[in-house]
Amino acid sequence: MYDINEYQARAGDTAIYPKERGLEYTALGLAGEAGEYANKVKKVIRDGADAYDRQAFAAELGDVLWYVAMAAEELGYGMEYIARINLEKLAERQAGDKIQGAGDYR
Repeated sequence: MYDINEYQARAGDTAIYPKERGLEYTALGLAGEAGEYANKVKKVIRDGADAYDRQAFAAELGDVLWYVAMAAEELGYGMEYIARINLEKLAERQAGDKIQGAGDYR
């Protein structure tokens, strides 16, 4: 089992892309993989239970995770930091009864 920063380091060992365009590359890859996950969900809606493949969903989420890890790396952050600031933001919103709604700074 890996902790999230170890995952990021090991994922980076497989990163092959032009580093001078790393931010753009990882953003586009993340959008593409999230789209592939969404497309699988769409097919369940269209085709019903026959299209529900938990392993395929998990594989797509793994690809999303890889791009999140590499995007964080491009920004100079560890995954633990990204996870922590996200949980802190959500806790603050929840404490202020602002977990629902729109906007980055609720």
